[in-house]
Amino acid sequence: MSSTILHQGSPFGEGVSGAADRAAGAAEAAGKNPFLTALGERVRALRSRRGMTRKALASLADVSERHLANLEYGVGNASILVLHQVAQALQCSLAELIGDVTTANPEWLLLRELLSGRDEAALRRVRLAVGELLGTGGAHSRSSCIALIGLRGAGKSTLGNMLAEDLGFTFVELSREIEKFAGCSIAEIQGLYGQNAYRRYERRALEEAIQIYPEAVIATPGGLVSDAATFNLLLSHCTTVWLQAEPEDHMKRVIAQGDMRPMSASKEAMEDLRGILAGRAAFYGKAEFALNTSAQPLDATFARLRELMRGALGLPI
Repeated sequence: MSSTILHQGSPFGEGVSGAADRAAGAAEAAGKNPFLTALGERVRALRSRRGMTRKALASLADVSERHLANLEYGVGNASILVLHQVAQALQCSLAELIGDVTTANPEWLLLRELLSGRDEAALRRVRLAVGELLGTGGAHSRSSCIALIGLRGAGKSTLGNMLAEDLGFTFVELSREIEKFAGCSIAEIQGLYGQNAYRRYERRALEEAIQIYPEAVIATPGGLVSDAATFNLLLSHCTTVWLQAEPEDHMKRVIAQGDMRPMSASKEAMEDLRGILAGRAAFYGKAEFALNTSAQPLDATFARLRELMRGALGLPI
């Protein structure tokens, strides 16, 4: 067998200089970061799976054997470049090396391989099929629970209220429901408990709205799409509409609502807004329908939204 696979020193491919082992082993008794310890264990496991010695891996990755030994013992705080080199040498993804959940076992890895390289349309079909299989929604029949998504200032509250009144549905402002759950304002939730707590309240509020109101129009917070689990829930149980707007219109509408913060640093605020829009557009684009609220006056925009939703639900227009 090639020397890159087995190296003299250990019958299990652990051949390594004693100096490197001693240097890393000296830190065994010291407290170590759990993430670095787990990372080192994964490197060793992947190396063993490939049948490689530490010396052979160090050579292929172009890192010193001492550096690699420290990494494997959870001592070395390796740079991302070193991790990239080690991943390449092990012929695995950086995600597998770091410990992404989709690399946790053989089934996950096989699924990753099956999905790798598929286009977005194919991935969507797989997502819907998996949802059906697991009973988490999948390709639902047209839901009478309508969810409006989009960035703040897109017109979700204004148009949502108008649509709910026209259809005779309940209007749900999800932000208000989140505050009811928490017993304080959204700003206080995030300030006191953090973003993770806010996301938990957001998911609970959406779950309850879906359960309680079979016929509703829900105006969602702009950042809801940032949480994959909550967004999956929304897509699986609601008829979704992305309300789009030009960045300038988003800004003007937010200021018109009485929030003057964008005015304090208007150039930076506009750049941030454009960046957020660009970062979320692919997620907002998962909605079944899209409507540009900047393209025409409010009455004409509502007429188009009304036509879209009544047509989707099979109601007279």
